[in-house]
Amino acid sequence: MADKNGKEPEYVVIESGKTSLRDLYTKEDWMAIWMGFLLLIIGLAIYLPQPPEKSAEIPKYNATMKDEAAKAPFKTIEWHNASSAKKGIRARDQEFGKTIQNFFAAPGGWSENPLDAVYRSKEQADAMNAKAKEAADKAKVAEDGALATAKTAQAAAAAAAFKDTSLNETAEKEIKAWQAAKDKASKAKGKASNKPFNRIYYLIGLCVMLAVFFGIGKAIMGESFGGFVLGFPVVFLIAVLAYMAETQSLMKYWGFGFPLWAIIFGLLISNTVGTPKWVQPAVATEFFIKTGLVLLGAEILFNKILAIGKPGIFVAWVCTPITLILTYWFGQRVVKMPSKTLNITISADMSVCGVSAAIATAAACRAKKEELTLAIGLSMVFTAICMVAQPAFAKLVGLPEILAGAWMGSTIDSTGAVAAAGAFYGEKALYVAATIKMIQNVLIGVTAFCVAVYWCAKVECAPGTKVSWWEVWYRFPKFVIGFIVASIVFSFIDQGMGKDMSTVMIDQGVLRGFTRIAREWFFALAFTSIGLETNFREFGPYFKGGKPLTLYVFGQSFQLMLTLIVAYIMFYIIFPEVTAGI
Repeated sequence: MADKNGKEPEYVVIESGKTSLRDLYTKEDWMAIWMGFLLLIIGLAIYLPQPPEKSAEIPKYNATMKDEAAKAPFKTIEWHNASSAKKGIRARDQEFGKTIQNFFAAPGGWSENPLDAVYRSKEQADAMNAKAKEAADKAKVAEDGALATAKTAQAAAAAAAFKDTSLNETAEKEIKAWQAAKDKASKAKGKASNKPFNRIYYLIGLCVMLAVFFGIGKAIMGESFGGFVLGFPVVFLIAVLAYMAETQSLMKYWGFGFPLWAIIFGLLISNTVGTPKWVQPAVATEFFIKTGLVLLGAEILFNKILAIGKPGIFVAWVCTPITLILTYWFGQRVVKMPSKTLNITISADMSVCGVSAAIATAAACRAKKEELTLAIGLSMVFTAICMVAQPAFAKLVGLPEILAGAWMGSTIDSTGAVAAAGAFYGEKALYVAATIKMIQNVLIGVTAFCVAVYWCAKVECAPGTKVSWWEVWYRFPKFVIGFIVASIVFSFIDQGMGKDMSTVMIDQGVLRGFTRIAREWFFALAFTSIGLETNFREFGPYFKGGKPLTLYVFGQSFQLMLTLIVAYIMFYIIFPEVTAGI
């Protein structure tokens, strides 16, 4: 039934019945699956037949690392050199990989002139390099000095046959200092290696390609190809501006990422001049995000889930559902949220993994688009706060890297923000945080299914009636199937190739060299669309009494405390051997 403005509701209950074959190419969820699979197949076809030449040297590096590990009770200089050489072998670093990455590259960093994000002349590059060269030279001298000291300390330990504990500890300390100096020198060298670029042509080409790609999908579903292509450049331009806002030096420091800016820019347009009607066919929030989530599934690999062991799985898969259920209960019984769909969407967004979980949950419970936008907006604000505040708090109280990583990985909503916070705290913190967030992302499908069942059984079904499993099936967001299948298929490919080659070809090739950067663009387009189709006046009823904010603050506070306690118990009391091996 249409509302007073003649607009159909955002979500409608679908009558029970069987899925027709026509649904497989006319329904948005299924189309997102096919388009996501197509991109994954293209990525495999590009990278798998062309392994880097240096990949043949991996067995040599592994043998060196094995020999050095058997020789000394600490990681020697030779071990680190072999490890660094092996990590440097990446399929995406080949020429064709660099071309793909240039094509998909987002605007770069800038401080005062926004044009610096998309264009840099040779004169500008030379000036930047000259300015940074002195710092790079100093860092290199410091690295060489640290290496010399480390070699002396290691030689002393070797002269004692690695049996003198004091000499071993000194050598290990100096080698770690050399690694830190080497890392600083590498970053300094990068700042002095600026090259001229012109991303404008690449961005125009990417805009055309994405317009045609998604336009064809729209056309197959029975919508207008021309209408979509006509309006798409506006959506794309706003997404580009959102990236540029993210890469501005001050905004980057404070962690205000492109999702927040995309929503803000879209809202500014929709609530002032209004989104033009000719642009509206290209405002396809769910189509963009669902396709991106299918690609995200390929990044969830079983071996990475198992690598961190039982404590990581326990933190991600026990704390998360407890927080979700308690937050939903708190919203209904204490805060008395009038909208159950808003309540569960905020609960899933905050407890599981942010925007991805919110999208899946909103589809499962048929939340209104205004409710989804509100949940995502709250998530973006708290993500920016937590990304800065949590590492700062961890340093203040002196949390161990592994504990801090587990805490941040399970409580910061955005995967990108988790990586940034973990990297700020340390290498081990980054590894643990990113792995736990990946484990947590598995719950996207589980949460969507459970919410669909609960809504059919308890929320919307008449008392005394049985659950209609066909209704659950219709309510369940089908794109989650693509997410799960992509995860399973890529996990099998990963297992078949072996850890080293999978890292080179899949993680550092297909994923990081193609599908992940494409997925981030899809998310940027989705967040832009959310802003363009949302009006501030629609938020009024949902913000009444500040209940959504109260709910989010309660849930996030509880999750922060619970996760920190559970992570400490799991990593340092019950499974200390896992912690020792990280």
